[in-house]
Amino acid sequence: MRNRIVLGVYMGLAGVFGMAGTAGPAAAQDLPAPFTDDDFLTVTEAEVALGQLLFYDPILSGNRNISCATCHHPRFATGDGVSLGLGEGGKGLGPDRLPDPANMPEQLIPRNAPPLFNMGARAVTVLFADGRIEADPARPSGLRTPMEDEMVAGFANLLSAQTMFPVLSQDEMAGHYQENDVSQAVRQGFITGENGAWDRIADRVAAIPAYAEMFHSAYPGTTRRGIAFTDLSNAIAAFVSAEWRADDSAFDRALRGEPLTGAAAEGQALFFGEAGCSACHSGALLSDMGYHATGAPQLGPGKGERFERHQKDIGRMRVTGRAADAYAFRTPPLRNVLQTGPWGHAGAHADLRAFVDDHAAGGRALEHYARAAILPAFEGAKPVWAVLDDPAQVEEIEAAVPAGRALAPEELDALMAFLGSLTDEVALKGRLGVPDTVPSGLPVER
Repeated sequence: MRNRIVLGVYMGLAGVFGMAGTAGPAAAQDLPAPFTDDDFLTVTEAEVALGQLLFYDPILSGNRNISCATCHHPRFATGDGVSLGLGEGGKGLGPDRLPDPANMPEQLIPRNAPPLFNMGARAVTVLFADGRIEADPARPSGLRTPMEDEMVAGFANLLSAQTMFPVLSQDEMAGHYQENDVSQAVRQGFITGENGAWDRIADRVAAIPAYAEMFHSAYPGTTRRGIAFTDLSNAIAAFVSAEWRADDSAFDRALRGEPLTGAAAEGQALFFGEAGCSACHSGALLSDMGYHATGAPQLGPGKGERFERHQKDIGRMRVTGRAADAYAFRTPPLRNVLQTGPWGHAGAHADLRAFVDDHAAGGRALEHYARAAILPAFEGAKPVWAVLDDPAQVEEIEAAVPAGRALAPEELDALMAFLGSLTDEVALKGRLGVPDTVPSGLPVER
């Protein structure tokens, strides 16, 4: 193993691996119960160490030039620091990422890169802003995904299944048709099975002796049956769950019996009381895992198919086909929310206070939205503001959003103080951090 795991790092992971003590005093009556170890995925040191290297290794991308960390980097609070990012065809990291003249991207990524804090919590039952992956015990795989009946067994959990999608996206990690063997397999519809896209990625990894050794240690069954893509996914999920478990913010300590004080306490009272935030941002996760139309501004290419001309993103309706789900998006968890901007499903707000103000105001907020997105310099992108420049489309979005409640400046102050209490410094930094090297020998983005 190239990256020696220091014992002290894993001592810091003690709580993650289920070795911490039990939760403290009971939470106040109007607050959720605190997280406990049982609320998170059970993981091992071996698979976390393996998952760390895979997460930062570009070998998982079709052109071997993009890693998971390209869009989910600890430097940017597990995001990429921009409203809509550049995947395939980009060079650089975060706001400095620009189109590669030798391999121009086709479009911006349609949605803001979501943060990864507490994605290993068992309360997370749906993933992506439209919930196109969700737990479904009625299905043989235990999951409902766009793969439908082609969904293979072996994904250990919902978070593991999520990793299969970015590697199949031509704009994110797979690359464009004819650029590499993975993108060609995706384009031809060969995803699962022998020599499918997943097999090709797994074979790349298995061919590296250091990885093979780590897989046989983390998952002994691979010695007999070989390394499958699901093994890669399971290791990455274990790493994400452990690395960015966030349950030691001031708010979490309040749930364990150390109350907030001052403006943060006032904001907490508003959040769980008159402001009504906790109607959707509920439980210790601060998300009901439901879908709500809030009128967050739409920008960028939208989520239409390649043959569609519109640039809408109708959210959950794209998954269910139900008109009632139009422009509804999953309630995001809120740990480290001060650091995870830009905010909104399309990252339209670069200022969290402005986002909270508009969010509370409801559907009419689009009328006074100040366009302040942070976008890469990409002249070849579709018109960024096409939807908001069309009054009919703005009216359509506004019609889906319930009436809101304007916040007074002092209420905004208090809510911002409370949101600050959700910062978990350990999770922000990450427990293992960025590795110096990865077994493939490809560059690690730092």
